Amino acid sequence: MTLGVLAALGMAFTMFAGFWTDWLWYRSVHYSSVFTTTLWTKIGLFFVFGLLMALAVGFNIWLAHRMRPPLSAMSMEQQSLDRYRMGIAPYKTWLLLAVTALVGLIAGASAAGQWRVWLMWVNGVPFHQKDPQFHRDVSFYAFDLPWYRFLLAFGFATAILSLIAAALTHYLYGGLRVTSPGSRASAAATGHLSVLLGVFVSLKAVAYWLDRYGLAVKSSDFRATGNWTGLRYVDANAYLPAKNILFFIAVICALLFFATLWRRTWQLPVIGFGLMVLSAVLIGGLYPAIVQKFQVQPNEQAKEAPYVQKNLKATREAYGIDHTQVSEYSGRAATDDKTKLRDQVGQTASIRIMDPNVVSPTFQQLQQIRNYYGFPTNLDVDRYPTKDGKEQDTVLGLRELNLDGIPKNNWINDHFRYTHGYGVVAAKGTESDDKGRPVFTEKNLPSKGDLGEYQQQVYYGEKTTTYSIVGGPQKEIDYSDDQGEKTTSYQGKSGVNLDNPLNRAAYAVAFNEPQILYSGAIGDGSRILYNRTPKDRVESVAPWLTIDGDAYPAVVDGRIQWIVDAYTTSNGYPYASRTTLGDTTADSLTATNNSRAVVAQQNQVNYIRNSVKATVDAYTGDVKLYQWDSADPVLKTWMKAFPDTVKPRSDISPELMAHLRYPQDLFKVQRELLTRYHVTNAQTFLSGSEVWQVPDDPSNDSRDSVPPYYLSMKMPDQKQQVFSLTTTFTPNGRDNLSAFMAVDSDPRASDYGKIRILKLPTSTTVDGPKQVQSQFNSEPSIAETISLLSRGHSQVEYGNLLTVPLDGGLLYAEPVYVRGGTLKYPLLRKVLVTYEGRTAFEDTLDQALDKVFGVKGSKPPESGTTEPPASTSPTVRQALQDAQKAYDAGQEALKSGPDWDAYAKAQKDLQDALRKAEDAQSAADKPRTSGD
Repeated sequence: MTLGVLAALGMAFTMFAGFWTDWLWYRSVHYSSVFTTTLWTKIGLFFVFGLLMALAVGFNIWLAHRMRPPLSAMSMEQQSLDRYRMGIAPYKTWLLLAVTALVGLIAGASAAGQWRVWLMWVNGVPFHQKDPQFHRDVSFYAFDLPWYRFLLAFGFATAILSLIAAALTHYLYGGLRVTSPGSRASAAATGHLSVLLGVFVSLKAVAYWLDRYGLAVKSSDFRATGNWTGLRYVDANAYLPAKNILFFIAVICALLFFATLWRRTWQLPVIGFGLMVLSAVLIGGLYPAIVQKFQVQPNEQAKEAPYVQKNLKATREAYGIDHTQVSEYSGRAATDDKTKLRDQVGQTASIRIMDPNVVSPTFQQLQQIRNYYGFPTNLDVDRYPTKDGKEQDTVLGLRELNLDGIPKNNWINDHFRYTHGYGVVAAKGTESDDKGRPVFTEKNLPSKGDLGEYQQQVYYGEKTTTYSIVGGPQKEIDYSDDQGEKTTSYQGKSGVNLDNPLNRAAYAVAFNEPQILYSGAIGDGSRILYNRTPKDRVESVAPWLTIDGDAYPAVVDGRIQWIVDAYTTSNGYPYASRTTLGDTTADSLTATNNSRAVVAQQNQVNYIRNSVKATVDAYTGDVKLYQWDSADPVLKTWMKAFPDTVKPRSDISPELMAHLRYPQDLFKVQRELLTRYHVTNAQTFLSGSEVWQVPDDPSNDSRDSVPPYYLSMKMPDQKQQVFSLTTTFTPNGRDNLSAFMAVDSDPRASDYGKIRILKLPTSTTVDGPKQVQSQFNSEPSIAETISLLSRGHSQVEYGNLLTVPLDGGLLYAEPVYVRGGTLKYPLLRKVLVTYEGRTAFEDTLDQALDKVFGVKGSKPPESGTTEPPASTSPTVRQALQDAQKAYDAGQEALKSGPDWDAYAKAQKDLQDALRKAEDAQSAADKPRTSGD
């Protein structure tokens, strides 16, 4: 008994620990209202619906027992059940309570899971848009209909369980007979069960009525649209009339069941029920099939066109692509002036040669500094001002904590000493140095550069997935430099205080780590930090949002802020086709990095808005939600349900606004829809002649979709470059280019969020990304150079193949990296460029552009190698001249043969010259004393 009591207490405390730690965490991030609102909603639904189910089932059992016939009237069959009746007689009250409690618990748990549906129904706001069939506001389908369907399902479950419970009770106490001759049911049992059956059929009538509206959000496969939602010809002309007829039949059948209270016979209700079933088969199944076969299929386009037009309009509105600008684009250069074209390249786009999805190992090798730091697999692209005030595309990543790299793993090191990362590392997106390395604008440890002063500790990040205990007697390693390790103690107010023994015990149980309870490393001021990835924190404080797969860091107002895009979604927008978020947002990056996929992997939606921009402070962990789409009714509904959790858009500072951008996952959803929904004519849509597809990533053999790319560029109708998100389309089943798509991604621009599509003519063929990559690989001189670069243990890696519209034509540019020999990281070695069938493969972007256009740019190149600073020392100048000669000799050796001996000698001469220049410059810079 003692062990049983202890086990029960242990289980109770385990459940309490989960509840208590959740409450403490929500209180620590100042979103306790989210926890309490969700908790009380679940509790309310649990008790209300659990109690309703228990009362309904219990009442019907009690009523059946009360209606039992006298024992003298029982048949031999019933008398044989005496031992069962006698066995349960002493416990019948407890048995009744147990049965009702069990069904109540099950029903309550099921109802508690519908807390989102309840909150949306009770707080729903109108869309001020009506569906084209029933002319009801979209909010009815998005907020009301799901709740009504839950109530209907609950009613069916209650009626069926009550019917089963009543029937068993009547049988046990003689009201029903199975094998005995004579009447099969007593008059009381007949009336009781008939009423329950009448309730069931009445609910079926309600179901038929709701099914009418359900047709507007019903999913069905349709060859032209994929996952179609809404009424088609057969729905409007066969299923809808059928539902109306079946509704009236069900009402009549229910009345017949209720009439048995007076007639005491099953004959008419059973006949009515049989007719309802037969009608459901003939009217609800056979008739629509006949209409589809003999009316729709012979002339499908004419019959379906009006309904397809409704689907086109609703889908484009639901996904925010209704204002997409589609322009005809020739795909051929409008001028033969090569000098003009060459000069237009720099004006049209800042072509990024540092691929954030390739150079992470380079950042790791050159800027990791200590093994216990690491960078994400995919870096991010943002905009930062240069020293002259102009913005440039910048590739950056945080130096986050990597526990696998600490000298010795143990509980103290993993959770007390090594607790955070340190600093931002950033590089110019459009430049590399003469060795193919990034040109860092923020580097070293502590990080220094163009970003100025900011709080560099990174306690919250994408790679920070374990808990840390900070602020107590145990000092943390802050960072290391030439003078040794620097220690610190966390000064933030984040996390949960562990001074309280109850808190320590709760976390010891919750994290299955008993040392939390008794460790001497925990003392006054100790705080536990957990749920530390930005996406986890935003998803926890706003469980009604769908989180974008790519959180990215930015230095804002002297702090590192993680920026997280979040979406409001719905599955109830009438006539809008559905898409599965996990599938639609997949590409060649998510195939190797699952964290970049949308959190709700398999959520099917037919409405989405980027309604919230969230930030997570990398030091304090503070989460802030900002209302981004003030017109979104779904967000307004959740803001009513969780007041004061979302800040107004006006609270976004100008510094933060400068780093916000159009989210990738929304863009990927929209581009997938636009492969079909870029057309607005139903006949063209049905013919399928204009269907596109997102091409496979040409830089690898994964056969996954090419990811979209951020790029500062301008479209033909724009006057200046804008930070944009771009992609390409090819015809369905073919590799030539169909269209180029870009969306303005800078929220400070007047056209933020405007989607522009350049549609190429179908009468001419323009090479698509896969064909361009194939041409690169098949060019003899390029193939030979690639072969040379990949000799030995070297590996060639292709970067992002960028597409830029230029004067009616399309320019492609692709950086080529080599991860060679003893080097474990990629360096930029070549740049591929093609335009109008002319291809160049050179050491720098400017050289490749000069070769493609046959002329040099009239302006000095803004990208390429970084020039060394001038020096007044003649020795330094001579050494640099020798270095340039050695570099040129090495490049010449590569081109002729190549001559590897000559190349090795040139490399040695280059190193000697650079060393001589460095020594001479150091001597020149050394301050002189009076004795010199």
